[in-house]
Amino acid sequence: MLIGSKPDSRPRFRFRLIPFIATVILVVLGIALAQWQTRRGDQKQLIESKLLQRQADPVLQFGAGPADLDRLEYRRLALRGEFIGAWPVYLDNRPLNGVAGFYVLMPFKLAGPGAGLDARLDTGLDDYVLVARGWLPRDPSDRSKLPSYPTPAGTIEIEGLVRRDFGHVMQLGDAGPLQPRAIVQNLTIGEFAAASKFKLQPFVVEQTSDVGDHLQRTWPRPSLGIEKHRGYAFQWYALAVMAFIFFVVTGFRRGPENTNKPAAQQSG
Repeated sequence: MLIGSKPDSRPRFRFRLIPFIATVILVVLGIALAQWQTRRGDQKQLIESKLLQRQADPVLQFGAGPADLDRLEYRRLALRGEFIGAWPVYLDNRPLNGVAGFYVLMPFKLAGPGAGLDARLDTGLDDYVLVARGWLPRDPSDRSKLPSYPTPAGTIEIEGLVRRDFGHVMQLGDAGPLQPRAIVQNLTIGEFAAASKFKLQPFVVEQTSDVGDHLQRTWPRPSLGIEKHRGYAFQWYALAVMAFIFFVVTGFRRGPENTNKPAAQQSG
């Protein structure tokens, strides 16, 4: 009697094209997104370092004239002048502690000549700075209804933190014309200058000093989210690793145990 040999049942890796392509896509995507999140975290870490360094510097008195934004960014600045109360604009979708609300923006006319970064920079021109005065809650039943707040009259002095811009949120719908008391979701200095015809400095100021207007001034830190970005980076790297492991593990299959098994043969 002849007995057929038993098929090899040891696991063997079997290459499959479609799972391989899917794995490559997931690995590449995971690594790319992880690296992007890592860069974002590194950028915010640099911002945090610059913030700590420049906030330790004394408050800088700034007057009308040209400004070096690279030297001013994140500095604490003192401005002397007056608010232009006829040109308020409101930035929407700026929640505070989970409450929907607006940032109140208003141009501030600098009293010149003043003391800038260097006496040679002071020109005596009537320059303006776009100031984020504070935060107002939004009426839940009527988005366009704004609570009243006072605007100081005459020449005053305020302090604040210098920023390049107000950041950007997701734009919902089309932006309407920019005019006094407009409610917008995003705004640049150039857009405000073009609409108002004011000669604006190339930076914005988040006001920190109290002028008796009852606005809230709890500004989000520009470096906020460092650990979040690093956590996201770890998750994307983990996805890439898991996709590769899954492809390798599922590629191993045991050989068939009962396929083409030869029948017993008898010799007479």
